[in-house]
Amino acid sequence: MSSGFPDLVREAGVVGCGGAGFPAHIKASSRADTVIANGAECEPLLHKDLELLVREAPAVVRGIRLLMESTGAKRGIIGVKKKNAERLAPLSAAAQGAGVEVLFLGDFYPTGDEYILVYEATRRLIPPGGIPLNVGVVVSNVETLRNMSRAAEGIPVTSKYVTVAGAVPRAVTLEVPVGTPFADLIRAAGGAAADDVAAFSGGVMMGSLTTDFAQPVTKTCAGLILLPMTHTLVTRKSLTPGAMHRIGKSACDQCSYCTELCPRYLLGYEVQPHKVMRSLSFTATGEDIWNRYADLCCSCGLCTLYACPEDLYPKEACDRSKADSRARGLTWHGKTEVSVHPIYDGRHVPLGRLMKKLGIDRYDVPAGFAEMSVMPRRVTLPLAQYAGQNVPPEAGQNVPLPASKSGTSARPLVRTGERVSRGQKIAEYSGGRTGAHIHASIDGVVSLTEKGIVIEQPQERSRQHA
Repeated sequence: MSSGFPDLVREAGVVGCGGAGFPAHIKASSRADTVIANGAECEPLLHKDLELLVREAPAVVRGIRLLMESTGAKRGIIGVKKKNAERLAPLSAAAQGAGVEVLFLGDFYPTGDEYILVYEATRRLIPPGGIPLNVGVVVSNVETLRNMSRAAEGIPVTSKYVTVAGAVPRAVTLEVPVGTPFADLIRAAGGAAADDVAAFSGGVMMGSLTTDFAQPVTKTCAGLILLPMTHTLVTRKSLTPGAMHRIGKSACDQCSYCTELCPRYLLGYEVQPHKVMRSLSFTATGEDIWNRYADLCCSCGLCTLYACPEDLYPKEACDRSKADSRARGLTWHGKTEVSVHPIYDGRHVPLGRLMKKLGIDRYDVPAGFAEMSVMPRRVTLPLAQYAGQNVPPEAGQNVPLPASKSGTSARPLVRTGERVSRGQKIAEYSGGRTGAHIHASIDGVVSLTEKGIVIEQPQERSRQHA
């Protein structure tokens, strides 16, 4: 592939679709020996990656081949759940024909964590605080690779695969315009199946809780999980951080179950949530000692929602500790040697068991792709739909990147009242930080608002799609 491929990816506004949203052109500019397509999809009840792979396997395989050529990688691996092997037979056939391996993974949480996926696929351990590039690997979500394949044809990102599941009459996976309101997704799933519901955007484990269904689908949104307001997951997530920390301060008995089941700890990293819980009771001097055991936490939520026998909040304590360390300019320090725990394979948490513990196993049903046109009358496109980092000039090489920072917002290229067409670039990223261009996801008339760029269809056109 020519050196112009990263430029095509950048021009198309491709970012990571697995949740993190890292601009894909930076990965396409790097050098690696292995590219891994992340199709593990370990968040409970989400199926958007599976449905995309069933429908668009050739595009994903083409995307990984393009990324391999761009990075110089000789090996390509697609990581998927073994339980889906039968449905993914076309993917296996397409991959075999392209010289790409399909790696069948166990059905445990969090299989899709980069550190775990890289280890499962290559038996390489990313250095503490590092990224896959440090061990010669680039990891991209399967939808990101599909978008890279489209970018090579000059097609920008204007749509998103999402799953709608939980307390709805029918769980579905849809492809919708970026910027579609959550309310439209819920209607497509038959509406809420309870009188008063909240939604986890991105999943119940690592997603955010909201009752604002006017919020838009972004390039990083994997789906919505609706649950009744009375559900334990909703009531727990609704507590303020201060309340969570007060409960932990008074009740933690240092049993260490949170640490013993921590996926990063089991890989050999110095993540020990039970020690971080001590920071809730110590002065600033003590916090410096205990906070460092949170620095390598991946925020998967397993400690809070599965491991803790007292239903405390060690994950949230780790979040607090990491934020404190960043605010004080502290960086990770600790042992650099990593050795996998002898019982790593024996402590995987099966997804079925996790869903039962979470009280959502009743919602564990297929969310097949729905061949329906979801065409919203209005879309809202935030000007920052990606995770950002200050990336040095040599970031294209196999070197570590610095700590994550917010990327800059894209600059609007349109004015209020202007008519735009789907696929038209309406906001442009430029500058020293990472970012991504924004393209119109529907035809319509633009309004510039504090929430981003709003595009509204004329009434007669929206009625045609109703």
